[in-house]
Amino acid sequence: MDTDQTWRLRCALIMPDHLHALITLGERLLLGQTIQRLKAKTSATLRTNGVAWQRDFFDHRLRGNEDVRPVFLYVYLNPYRKNLCSRSERWPWFHCCEDDWAWFKTNLDADLPPPEWLAL
Repeated sequence: MDTDQTWRLRCALIMPDHLHALITLGERLLLGQTIQRLKAKTSATLRTNGVAWQRDFFDHRLRGNEDVRPVFLYVYLNPYRKNLCSRSERWPWFHCCEDDWAWFKTNLDADLPPPEWLAL
């Protein structure tokens, strides 16, 4: 969780024109309020680099019994499927919390996507 219990970041990936994040919401704020707060806290820094948030965001809510593995795969594979890096490179703007990395990395081939993942 961040310091005030708003959310817990599970994994995130920065792309050239968008961001993917899997978070567990805390009890304090609704999703829209959480995103509004994230944008407010980061807008000034982004503007100094000539970047701005888009007005809206897209979300997908997972229910408690849903498997998170497909979401992790989708997020992790995004730069590979968009040909932003080769299978032999690790995308440097992927982050995974320690607990999730412990199980997710067991699916990888030396911290890289197995070839069969990219064949889909």
